[in-house]
Amino acid sequence: MQVGILALQGDFREHAQLLSQMGADPVFVRRAEELDGIEALIIPGGESTTIGKLADRYGLLQPLRDIIADGIPTLGTCAGLIFLAAGTTGPSQIHLGVLDVVVERNAFGRQVDSFEADLAVTGLDQPLHAVFIRAPIVDKVGGDVEVLASVGDNPVMVRQGNIVATSFHPELTGETRVHRLMLTQEG
Repeated sequence: MQVGILALQGDFREHAQLLSQMGADPVFVRRAEELDGIEALIIPGGESTTIGKLADRYGLLQPLRDIIADGIPTLGTCAGLIFLAAGTTGPSQIHLGVLDVVVERNAFGRQVDSFEADLAVTGLDQPLHAVFIRAPIVDKVGGDVEVLASVGDNPVMVRQGNIVATSFHPELTGETRVHRLMLTQEG
């Protein structure tokens, strides 16, 4: 299976390594034509403002919106969640607007406030070990969005149709269940 990874900025290499270990064929996406032929899409963590500006500069915004609207299984992690969202609680930035959530950036604090936690995730039998780095939370959830995991009262993993999005970084722990969950989504 060819899985496209938006490779403009962030931890795209870590996703590629995990996908290779899973037997998938990772494809780095930096131009719209590189979306052709992929069977799933990952938008990695990094810096969401930078990812949005680069996607805009390279003409990727509408092609990404189109492929996600067409139902391609999509995973967004950390900054990827922010980029997929309808908006943020803070300053305006570029979003794809394909996930009906409003996100609060850096909700758990600064880099020094990063942490790890074991999460109960809807659809998984065992807890999932998650790494949170300057992580966002989902502040508002639209009617078609299912919350799959929370830290306290704060949603940190959601699903809407073909999209799965997390506040955390499953690629950093070698955790494959989030990627497998995304790959089984249908639009």
